[in-house]
Amino acid sequence: PCSMSAMPTIRRIQPDEWPRYRGLRLRALLESPDAFGSTHALESARPDDLWAARIADAAVSPRDLALFAEVNGAPCGLAWCKIFEAEPGVAHLFQMWVAPECRGQGLGGQLLKQAIAWAPAAGAHTLRLGVTVADSPAVRLYRAYGFAPVGPLEPLREGSALMAMTMELALAAD
Repeated sequence: PCSMSAMPTIRRIQPDEWPRYRGLRLRALLESPDAFGSTHALESARPDDLWAARIADAAVSPRDLALFAEVNGAPCGLAWCKIFEAEPGVAHLFQMWVAPECRGQGLGGQLLKQAIAWAPAAGAHTLRLGVTVADSPAVRLYRAYGFAPVGPLEPLREGSALMAMTMELALAAD
């Protein structure tokens, strides 16, 4: 399903694709529960109208970038960038995930490049993310793109023994 003979595509998620987004997001939370601050139980309980509104809002917001990575037209990766009103100079990267069958082929880097290109154009001077503390492909990817740890470690989420670190990348002015 993830033959890279076809060129992968990184693109914005469209409003009518909220069911595909929900499916991929829930798959990510099931497959990599230790990579996210949210949980499958929490997210799967959300009503459809909330999923639809989340994607519809992101599609028209200048402060959101919701991305699919696709191979052969099938979504196999996610990333979400958001700039909060309270901190307009900082873009936050969330929900970064690539399906296991598509890993190791550069899709994570392509998602990251889109976020890095979008953030300064949207007014951010810093791209910030949280990642579970480990010697993981995710941490190695972020370091390879110049992200550096900042601040103290924090629990991944309430009730978890895992720790998360904040990493930041200074962005070139647009």
